[in-house]
Amino acid sequence: MRVALASDHAGYQLKEHLSKWLTQAGHAVYDLGTHSTDPVDYPDFAAAAARAVLDGRANRAIVVCGSGAGACIAANKLNGIRAAVAQETYTARQMVEHDDVNVLCLGARVVGPALAGVLIVAFGTGGAFATQAIFYFLGTYWTLRLRAAATSGAGGRHGHGDSFARSIVEGWKFSWRNFEVRSALLVVMFASLLIVPFVTLLPVFARDILDVGGSGQGFLLTAMGIGALGSAMMIATFGDRMPRGLFMLGGVGLYGIGVVAFAASPWFHLSMLLMVIVGFANVCSHALVQTVIQSYSPAEFRGRAIALFHMSQVVMTVGSMPIGSLAAICGTEWAVVLMAMAGTLAMLGIHIALPRAWQIR
Repeated sequence: MRVALASDHAGYQLKEHLSKWLTQAGHAVYDLGTHSTDPVDYPDFAAAAARAVLDGRANRAIVVCGSGAGACIAANKLNGIRAAVAQETYTARQMVEHDDVNVLCLGARVVGPALAGVLIVAFGTGGAFATQAIFYFLGTYWTLRLRAAATSGAGGRHGHGDSFARSIVEGWKFSWRNFEVRSALLVVMFASLLIVPFVTLLPVFARDILDVGGSGQGFLLTAMGIGALGSAMMIATFGDRMPRGLFMLGGVGLYGIGVVAFAASPWFHLSMLLMVIVGFANVCSHALVQTVIQSYSPAEFRGRAIALFHMSQVVMTVGSMPIGSLAAICGTEWAVVLMAMAGTLAMLGIHIALPRAWQIR
């Protein structure tokens, strides 16, 4: 869909958020300004977006001002424009399905970026954001329904009367002293820091390199999911007979090589095949790391060791900074190649420094 997007100075920040979301979703965005927070007159930009709809450059338009009301009034002065303000999803959907509205007006001082995204979904840009919102809601709901297991003994909530800080320190010490747990944590942390962050640049590959837009990005993620499903089925079938250390290290190595090949691929169908391999290798190594940590941690340290394992999500966020910086310096493809190669070499380094790691069962 071709979407004209405009705002005054009050709506500039929200407009920038919406422009990114719409582009990542595969829509053609015509940003008609404003391009800063310097004061401007909202009627000029509302009229520019409305004219883009009237002359066929855009299918629909989104105009953002402080409250949404001023932009709505200005846009409706043009014959053929049906503009309306929406602050919740019911109105946004009704005004399209029943009133044939072609210009959505949002108030940046009333509607936040997250709600604005949901409203745009209702207005007609796809169901991705709504689907994610539903799953977040369900996850929050069921998490709140979980009941903490009652602790036993006189030690109180930490089991042995230890302070919370001391409990964490002991968890770190155990994880470092236990060879199997240390090896597994090193594998997952290096993978999360150097290889996993490539997914943050996936929209760039879909839009600018493979030229397949938002729908193509969806197919790439689906291919990755197919590989992940195959890996999960393999582990469920042969898990007890698999050499965990070998698949743990080799899985991340294959993951890195697959990502390097993906970054170098100029063809969409080849990229989809490589994403299947990437998904397979990622889940294989990730699941086996978690299995090793749980298997080699005694009950009193298992929770703390798994907590360290889940800190890999934080490490992945940290890894997004260097890959983003590299992308700005040497381009997206080279940034992904360099980071993934570093992750693969890190697995080789772990194998050399900890030669027994690949023998973990």
